[in-house]
Amino acid sequence: MELIKKIKQTEAQAQEIIEQAKARTAAQAEKGRSSRLKTLQQAEQERKKTIEAAVDTAEKEGLAETENLKAQAEKKQQQLHNKVADKTAAAVTKVIEHLRG
Repeated sequence: MELIKKIKQTEAQAQEIIEQAKARTAAQAEKGRSSRLKTLQQAEQERKKTIEAAVDTAEKEGLAETENLKAQAEKKQQQLHNKVADKTAAAVTKVIEHLRG
């Protein structure tokens, strides 16, 4: 009788240990899922920040390049205008001389 009581008691303790182990395992699994989710969310935020920074940098570089190209175009246009203005004045002088002559 005493032996049966001890066996039942041991079985109850074993069952309790099993239940505690299951609970710990479930808690650890949940903690792991939560940690992975948090890591994924942080990675997503970092990805978005990186993309935004790249877009901002590209916009700034694009604007700077546009301004640079505009300045170069204006300079070339002014050089061409000056070059043509000299030739135009000489041509006008020749035409006037030819008409007078």
